Amino acid sequence: MKNTGQCPKCGSRGIIRVPDHPMRHASGNNIYTSRLTLAKKVPVIRYVCARCGYTENWVDTPGQLDELRRAFG
Repeated sequence: MKNTGQCPKCGSRGIIRVPDHPMRHASGNNIYTSRLTLAKKVPVIRYVCARCGYTENWVDTPGQLDELRRAFG
């Protein structure tokens, strides 16, 4: 959905991007990359089909993917 702009389940083009809220700690769908609580996080951006509700989760940037590789191998 992120790349095509279309829902793979129902074909709708009504896609809603739900971003992380950077000012709220522990909000959203985050992956924490530090043992220290709330020290480092990679936000997971959600894409939701406005017709059927199908949802995909994406990490948006290559730098964030690199951080996940360092943290989890």
